[in-house]
Amino acid sequence: MKRLITLLCILGSFSLQSQQIIPLNEKPYEDSLQNVINHNINNSSKADAYFLLSNYYRNTDSVLSKKYLESGRILGKNTSFTTAKYYYYEGQYNLDRNKNKAASSYQKAIQALSKFKTEESDIFQALAWFNYGVTQKNKEGYPFLVKIILEKSIPLIQKYENSRHLGFMYSQLAIVLTYNAEFQKADIYNNKAINILEKNAPRSSELFFAYLNMASNFYYQAKGSIGKKYLDKAEKLIRPFPNSSSNAMYYYNSALYLITKQKNAEALPVIEKGLFFAEKFNMNLLAQMFYLNKYDILRKLKKYTEAKNLLEHILAEKTLIIDANNRKTIYLQLSSLNEEMGNTKDALGWERKYSKLNDSLNSENVKLEINTLETKFNTAEKERKIANLNTEKAQKELDINKKNQYLWLLGFASIFFLVLLVFIFFYNKKLNRQRKINIQQKLKELQQKEELKITKAVLESEERERERIARDLHDGLGGMLAGVKINLSTWSSTHLDHNGNQDFNKILNKLDNSVSELRHVARNLMPESLLNFGLETALRDLCEFYTRKDLDIDLQTLNIGKDLPLSVQINIYRIIQELLANAVKHSQAANILLQCSQSDENFFITIEDNGKGFKENSDKQHKSMGLDNLRNRVDYLKGNMEINSDQDGTTITIELNTHGIS
Repeated sequence: MKRLITLLCILGSFSLQSQQIIPLNEKPYEDSLQNVINHNINNSSKADAYFLLSNYYRNTDSVLSKKYLESGRILGKNTSFTTAKYYYYEGQYNLDRNKNKAASSYQKAIQALSKFKTEESDIFQALAWFNYGVTQKNKEGYPFLVKIILEKSIPLIQKYENSRHLGFMYSQLAIVLTYNAEFQKADIYNNKAINILEKNAPRSSELFFAYLNMASNFYYQAKGSIGKKYLDKAEKLIRPFPNSSSNAMYYYNSALYLITKQKNAEALPVIEKGLFFAEKFNMNLLAQMFYLNKYDILRKLKKYTEAKNLLEHILAEKTLIIDANNRKTIYLQLSSLNEEMGNTKDALGWERKYSKLNDSLNSENVKLEINTLETKFNTAEKERKIANLNTEKAQKELDINKKNQYLWLLGFASIFFLVLLVFIFFYNKKLNRQRKINIQQKLKELQQKEELKITKAVLESEERERERIARDLHDGLGGMLAGVKINLSTWSSTHLDHNGNQDFNKILNKLDNSVSELRHVARNLMPESLLNFGLETALRDLCEFYTRKDLDIDLQTLNIGKDLPLSVQINIYRIIQELLANAVKHSQAANILLQCSQSDENFFITIEDNGKGFKENSDKQHKSMGLDNLRNRVDYLKGNMEINSDQDGTTITIELNTHGIS
């Protein structure tokens, strides 16, 4: 397992560069592209087919790939969007050949594609940004690549939530996290990728690689049995296509699983199958990774000569050792292998090569290890003499041990029973402590249930009182004031001169304003639109009410159900009413974004403003903004609330359970 982790970063670099978006059933895919070239009269379609063929052959036939790329460029030279795509595929062609040229091509593609506001343009930009990050990985490191994916690639295609390209991007991010030992984070993004791809591209190569990525993530956590489930899913996808080049990656992951389960003998034939596909499709780096795993197995099986020959083959082939760090690893493995074989002189030679390369890379000094090997080499005869003396000494000690064996056994038995008694004592003590914890936990749960009952009673009583007062104000006092206004207006029209009674008209206007204000108060207490038309309409009315000349409120809703219980709708309405009131009153913002969405029994609320922010832990702010009351309503619906606030504004995110009220 330790050697697998040593090789993890090498495979990570390979995986990022090698996974192409090419169907598993490659021959019909290639034939369909050739058919477009031969029969389609549309130059843009032909150019796209040439570009895809160039990408298809970029690892297996560089001359043919270059020819197709140039043909596509000529056909699309008069179309700006096709030219932009040409820059992207030019980057693809150079990705494994000249990273500086590839990076330049990707930047040209990004600049040209940014002028177009279409889904296809966004997808190509996202892929161009990602591959640009891959070209810069060796210079800037993995954090730069992660930043590119999270801040450039994913935002461009995240709005196309059902896109297979979004699933692919999540999968690539997961690869980066896996090969930086961020296994739990990688698991999150692998799951996102698989969920999208299983729903929208269930037989795609993207899903196939996502399954393999998930499996390898578990292998490196020594959770081979869980990883095997995803390996089996990948096998079902690739099984109908026994000639696909993707079989190479499937067999690599299969071998990795068997190695993690210590089934080394079973892994060897799987590696041979993978080598067949890797060499057939010129996957040189993957082939060397197979050889490296084969070496690891042979060494564990103590087949040292075969293992040594494999390492020397990898050095001679040179693909893997272009990277100096990989070359250093091979030198170190050869040194330790020769030492195990008893070839001390050869071990010393490889150790010196490792040390020289290590020093040139500013790595750790290994002088002590070299001196140790030299000492072993120069004192071999002395060690043999010492071994003979130790044999004689061991024989004498064996005779003494036989005489004292009974006493030792008696002593060990006494210690065992003593340890057993101590264990029983502490185990009972632990059980008592756990019982106390369980009792305290049950008391706490009972207390929480009682608090929830009290909160429920208070909120329901408050809503009933609001409804009663609103009804009395609207139907009683509101009707009376409206009647007074009508009677006064009728009386004035027959008894007063219109032009000479400006004061009386002012009184009527004030009376009219009072009626409007009374209706506004009644609506705040219990909005009629909520009762008559539902939550979404009531929220739009609420946003319109708070909108001002200097304040814009943008409401975005998604999948809000019409069948929510009225009590739940009222509580959600009160929460949002409190959020908007706080933002309008305290934030001094010019823009407020309110997003409300529902997914099954979960209801999500997000409100953002560009105001002055506040300190969340301030007691004064808690009281003035009613956060305690807000949290009570959130807790009532078994939800949670997160507040982020700084000088650039405030963001509040709330998740509620619409089934929280039983």
